Amino acid sequence: MKSKLLATILTVVVLVTGLGADANAQNGKKKILIAYFSQSGNTKVIAEQIKKHTGGDLFRIETEQTYPSDYRELTEFAQKELKSGIHPKLKTTVKDFDQYDVIYLGSPNWWNTVAPAVMTFLESYDFSGKTIVPFMTHEGSRMGIGEIDIKKLATGAKVLKGLPVKGRSVARAEPTVKEWVRKSGHLK
Repeated sequence: MKSKLLATILTVVVLVTGLGADANAQNGKKKILIAYFSQSGNTKVIAEQIKKHTGGDLFRIETEQTYPSDYRELTEFAQKELKSGIHPKLKTTVKDFDQYDVIYLGSPNWWNTVAPAVMTFLESYDFSGKTIVPFMTHEGSRMGIGEIDIKKLATGAKVLKGLPVKGRSVARAEPTVKEWVRKSGHLK
């Protein structure tokens, strides 16, 4: 009798816990990472809004080098980086990157594409079978060729339609961000 009770209890425990299976896999939700590079802070604001509406994990892409704080100097520096194909070293890495199914990927639009730091990020991981949802802050160039460059660098990933947000509109962008997250299928 005791052995039947013990067997029943063990069966229930196994069924309920899934033997340690990931809770997101159990309930059908995808594990979301919001990775972003933000020089002026605009892209960070959008990343935080995405976190609020997806429940995903935030990861700030940071370079070992520091960029100029003066806008004109920064644009000249970024242009040189892009023209010479320099992809700067990053300070940190994503812990257990393989656990993520969906990556919201944010960047400022630098000379019509993603920042070189984001290119380094894309080259640093295997995106096979993952979904990338790009977003970019800009001052008129929208997504530029950012989505095309992301597709080139993240082979094997499905890249969804990105969200461009004009820099001066960031503070008022949350309703737009929420609707875009909903359309992407990740609204919590």
